[in-house]
Parts: sequence; structure tokens; C-alpha cells
Amino acid sequence: MCEISLNFAVKSCCMNSITPMSVRLLIVDDHQIVLDSLQMLFSTIEHIQVAVTLTDSRKVISYLEHNPVDIVISDLHMPHLSGIDLTLVLRERFPNLKILLLTMAEDAAHIREAIKAGISGYVLKKAGREELEKAIQILMTGRKYFSEAVIEELSSSTPDDLNDANPDTILHLTSREIEVIKLIANEFSTNEIAEVLCISTPTVESHRRNLMQKLNVKSVAGVVKYAMRHGLVK
Repeated sequence: MCEISLNFAVKSCCMNSITPMSVRLLIVDDHQIVLDSLQMLFSTIEHIQVAVTLTDSRKVISYLEHNPVDIVISDLHMPHLSGIDLTLVLRERFPNLKILLLTMAEDAAHIREAIKAGISGYVLKKAGREELEKAIQILMTGRKYFSEAVIEELSSSTPDDLNDANPDTILHLTSREIEVIKLIANEFSTNEIAEVLCISTPTVESHRRNLMQKLNVKSVAGVVKYAMRHGLVK
């Protein structure tokens, strides 16, 4: 088991975490044609059910108060409540709800603002059926998902709040440290990291401390931001 590759182990953990029960979606977008298209698309994917589609973001809260769903898929730019505003409200009222932004906006400023608001994932509307299905599966494992183009956009920008550290090159890290970063960014616990990498939990903690020192960050959040900046989050 210790010889298994990191990528295979991560994928296996994700796949094993998916249950055959239907994932209930609430989709909100101010364009009815987008809602109709998404509803048709998701109807072709097994174990995914569109509970409701809404064109008015103000109706999301009242619906959720009486109808539980697993994931809210929201546009970013909408009248009344934007995707960011809606996320802030949902995070306060329904902290365990998963929120996926599906939008045309791929600039770093909007992406960063959405991350700060507490989104679970960020996918561009140019994504295909396969990526949307993958995003939903990953969100249902309790992890986050960002389109590859989104990660690239964040990687190419270097705002002060993206990462406290500014390492000249990723080569400053060992291959083992990069593996640990990937797992931390995918929200694996210390025990889970130890199991996947076949090392002891004290060794994982040692790697965590060394990484924070090398990257000059004060928390796991800083490590995750580094992973996003360098495209290590898949």
C-alpha cells in the first residue's frame, strides 16, 4: 500500500467518498436560458438532481429554509444579490452548505473576492459537462474545486494578500514537501496525510512546521494559498 502513487491515492480517497445517493442542486442565474441548459445537462448525469432553478437570487434563502439541498450553484453577476453577496449570506445562515460559483468572470480580483467570501468552488461557464460533474463530486467529498484556468489566473497574479511569502522558485521545496502541500490544500487531516504517504503523524507535523517556516506563513491557509499560486491544487 505504501508503494501506491500519491495521485492514485488522492483519487481513490475522493472516489470512495462519493455515495450513490442523489446530490440535490439549487441553481440560481438571472438568465433563464442558462438555467434551462444546466437543468438539461444535469439530467444526463446519474445521481445528480436539480431540486430547483431560480432567476431571482433573493428567493434562495426562503427556499433553503424549507428545502434542504447539497450544493448551490450560483452565477457571479446578478441583480439584487450578486454571487459574492449571496455566498456571504449563505455562509452565515447555512455554514455547511456547499457553494459553487459558475461564471464568466475569470479575473483574479473576482476570484480572490469569492474565495474570501467562502465559496466551495469556482468554475468558468466555458466548462464542459465532464468538469461540472467532477466539480460536484469533489465538493461532495468536502474538498474545494477550482477550474484550471482559475488556478492559472491566480498563479500569474501576485497581490500582497495572495500569499505572505514570495519564494523565488518552487524548487526550494523537496518532493515530499510538495506532496504534503497538495494534500493539505485538498483538506486532508494530519492522520489522513500520514496514511496516504505511509509516514508517522509526528513526521507530518514536522513537515507542516518546516513548510510554514520556508514559506514564511503563519497558518495552513497560507500554505493553501501557496499551493493555488503554483498550480498544485487539482
